[in-house]
Amino acid sequence: MSDLPNCPECNSEYTYDDGTLYVCPECAHEWAKDAAAAETGDAEVVRDAHGNILNDGDNVVIIKDLKIKGSSSVAKVGTKIKNIRLASGDHNIDCKIPGIGAMGLKSEFVKKSD
Repeated sequence: MSDLPNCPECNSEYTYDDGTLYVCPECAHEWAKDAAAAETGDAEVVRDAHGNILNDGDNVVIIKDLKIKGSSSVAKVGTKIKNIRLASGDHNIDCKIPGIGAMGLKSEFVKKSD
């Protein structure tokens, strides 16, 4: 199956990739790949260590002891973090860790919890 977007003009599913453009063979409409992502509202998908999709407001659990840079503190395995916020960049989760404070985490060191 193709993961290419449907044509925004005629909604054809037969679009194809032509370098930096998507092209519809049925109505000859061409549009930029960047514009296609903006039209569909696609944003960077953030996944936890087990591949679950994370969203703003989710609760997560730390799966590895994390040393805090510039401090002797350690965020321990099993620490529950409530109400995360997704951010762009290398550390893609903003949160408050109990006993430590506001922090940026990488999603690869957490798992989604209920």
